[in-house]
Amino acid sequence: MNVVDKIITALRGGVSEAGEAIVDAQALRILDQEIRDADSELKRSRDSLASIIARQKLAEEKAARLRGTIEEHEGYARKALAQDDEPLALEVAARIARLETELAGEDEAARGFAASADELRAAIRGAEDDLRHMKQQVDVVRATEAVQRAQESVSERHGGTNAKLRTAMDSLERIKERQALRAASGRAARELADEAVGCQSSGGQSLDARLEAAGIKPADSSADAVLARLKKRD
Repeated sequence: MNVVDKIITALRGGVSEAGEAIVDAQALRILDQEIRDADSELKRSRDSLASIIARQKLAEEKAARLRGTIEEHEGYARKALAQDDEPLALEVAARIARLETELAGEDEAARGFAASADELRAAIRGAEDDLRHMKQQVDVVRATEAVQRAQESVSERHGGTNAKLRTAMDSLERIKERQALRAASGRAARELADEAVGCQSSGGQSLDARLEAAGIKPADSSADAVLARLKKRD
């Protein structure tokens, strides 16, 4: 198989798969249409059965009339024979023969219609049973489909909710992390500022303290102290 044939085969396979996917997606709709078609066929079959039964009844009614006519003419023939009018009796007998032939045809037609009606009636009953079973199965399939779709919808919403919750938790953690970093930065800045101020103030105080301790800087700068210092110079 060359490359072109392989491509054509692959395309045919893809079309077949697409067709099967469409059929699967529309399975319930197709089943509903097939059931409607079957209902229509059953209606036509019932109409046909009614027509056959009507023909059977007409044949039976005609056969019953023919029997009455035959019986009536048999009476005519007997009366003609009683009057020794054999030619008239023979003519009546000829009519009776034609009526009997017609009666045999109507009886045969009635029996044929009856047999056809029985066969069609049995076929209709079987088709009705099959269709009833099919409708029950479709109802079960439709209910199952509805339940499964509901379950899928719930699962999708649950999965979406979990994903949203995870996203919200991640955002919350990032916010907390930024806040903690900002707080830590603020504390560090305050500590640095306190250290700078502390160094300046504590540095001056410790120098004065050391000068006073060494006797280099007088601890008391009052007027008496200044006067005493000046007297010592003299």
